[in-house]
Amino acid sequence: MTTAFLPHSLRLELQGDIAVLRLSRPEKRNALDDATVLGLEAFFGSPPPGVKAVVLAADGDHFSAGLDLNELTDRDAFEGLEHSMMWHRAFERIERGKVPVVAVLKGAVVGGGLELAAAAHIRVAESSAFYALPEGQRGLFVGGGASVRVPRLIGAHRMADMMLTGRVLDADEGHAFGLSHYRVENGLEHALGLARKIASNSPVTNFAVLQALPRIAEANPAEGYLLEALMAAVAGGSAEAKERMQAFLEKRAGKVGR
Repeated sequence: MTTAFLPHSLRLELQGDIAVLRLSRPEKRNALDDATVLGLEAFFGSPPPGVKAVVLAADGDHFSAGLDLNELTDRDAFEGLEHSMMWHRAFERIERGKVPVVAVLKGAVVGGGLELAAAAHIRVAESSAFYALPEGQRGLFVGGGASVRVPRLIGAHRMADMMLTGRVLDADEGHAFGLSHYRVENGLEHALGLARKIASNSPVTNFAVLQALPRIAEANPAEGYLLEALMAAVAGGSAEAKERMQAFLEKRAGKVGR
């Protein structure tokens, strides 16, 4: 993936083994049109070589105000189904992709913007962030994966409240409910620090966290324990894991804690 293949609505900056990918439609509050969603799918399907973590940020004051209303064309039911599944496919490339993703949330994280944020692995929210799912007030239903991902974060009952009443959560409420992992003032700086820590992990461990952990969580206990044991054996048997453990035993590695 190179910048030549990115739409104008996405802006890429490489900082060593960290990629900072920005939504770049500030005049539209970074509303998501088809070109942007397809660009996200292409980028996360094939990240730049050597990239070990991605910070997903945004230009302007807002992360994303959701679906670009210009995309609300007169589709029939089947065309609507295909459009929704295109969003599912793109965001699946983020959630189950090759690299950990840290999202920086600010301003509007609304509708499709919240669906995009929920696909990231870690979410860092600034004080300006606010969350809403206005589809219910507009005679619509979510179509970009929110009904699967958001209840995992906050519970179906809280999502129902947001959709039925139009409730808007501010940064602190969203954090208390579980929409963000961190509530900070400088989201990009904090996210870059987290991304650097993530990039320093063993690639096998990061693979296990991205690919095995969600499947273990969704499996029945017997299958989950087996998959955990298999993944632990693979990770622990790697040369890098053995070197890291030896460094710890020889006190060449930092201790856990502050």
